[in-house]
Amino acid sequence: MKVLLINGSPKKEGNTFLALSEVEKSLQSNGIETKIISIGKKPVQGCTACNKCYELGRCVFKDELYENIRENLKDADGLIIGSPVYYSGPNGSLCAILDRVFYTCSELLEYKPAASVVVCRRGGASATFDRLNKYYTILNMPVVPSQYWNSVHGLFPGEASQDAEGLQTMRTLGKNMAWLLKNIKTGTEPVPVAEEQQMTNFIR
Repeated sequence: MKVLLINGSPKKEGNTFLALSEVEKSLQSNGIETKIISIGKKPVQGCTACNKCYELGRCVFKDELYENIRENLKDADGLIIGSPVYYSGPNGSLCAILDRVFYTCSELLEYKPAASVVVCRRGGASATFDRLNKYYTILNMPVVPSQYWNSVHGLFPGEASQDAEGLQTMRTLGKNMAWLLKNIKTGTEPVPVAEEQQMTNFIR
């Protein structure tokens, strides 16, 4: 079984990558193969509503990012998308590629478990989380839960490592995704064992 993780930050190894890596380690420790794709810093083509996808069965644009995501969705059993918070929403470049992927690759996405991960300095995490989850709920994709909403806090690269509760939420998400994927296949997996809860309070 394999989970595809999309890093929606222009920073290849920033805090969003750090959060996704925590999920990835949890997935791998539970026997799930993973792959992280970063959207990078190049301009991302958005949807132009040309509707050529109805004829072609795919997006008319053949940029490398779209092709990479589409190809990796073919053998992915689950999907996790991470984004930094920009003005209380996901990165615009990420939304541009997701609009095209979800509109033209529905047959590669339907009924696959999915989750969102968001990283912010302070606020906007819930709105961003909600925006990303809407991609899943229009394509019959089960949304995988965790012990809290999937947000991690940090501004400068590496600061997210100080958010103990946020990172625990990422690990729990990984365990829950693995549990759900295995249950879809066998129907016999026990409920994951929870860690002792950690809380990170930012006002002391």
